[in-house]
Amino acid sequence: MAKRNTLPAMRGRGDKVPEVTFRLRCDGQWLEKSSAELFQGRTVVVFAVPGAFSSACSGRHLPGYVALARNIKRMGIDEIFCIAVNDAFVMNAWARDQGVEDEVTLLPDGNGDFTRAMGMLVDKSRLGFGQRSWRYSMVVRDGVIARIFVEDRDGGEDPFAVSDAITLLDHLDEEAAVAAAG
Repeated sequence: MAKRNTLPAMRGRGDKVPEVTFRLRCDGQWLEKSSAELFQGRTVVVFAVPGAFSSACSGRHLPGYVALARNIKRMGIDEIFCIAVNDAFVMNAWARDQGVEDEVTLLPDGNGDFTRAMGMLVDKSRLGFGQRSWRYSMVVRDGVIARIFVEDRDGGEDPFAVSDAITLLDHLDEEAAVAAAG
């Protein structure tokens, strides 16, 4: 009997984010940041893309969050993270290429540890990409997923309908309106 390669169940609302260490490159030096350092005691937005420099990621996904970063942060968001299964060198080059300054922090998940533990690692070997992240976005409060938007896994090769910046900002607006009314 062949051994099946099973992934963890997809995390959702109310689940803690995975505890991993992200390896970043800052000013020519390696820097390690744990999930606890990034998420604990903070409210952050995370969006994940299949890969830096790909057409939808560079043309729509990342630019949407960069363009709306001020509006998103005005809704009580401390930081916006973009995660991809790419190494720190690629993520830094992508940030430079896209003109990203401090609007969005790009987090390299080079080995896919965070993505795998989120249950979002997908096989894109058919395209020559290897293991990559499925598209999703989420609001994380103090290390716990408060809301998550996952693209339809049956929606084709690379759907992009609910993990965009506008959908997330609309959610934050609705949440603020409910809080103000209640």
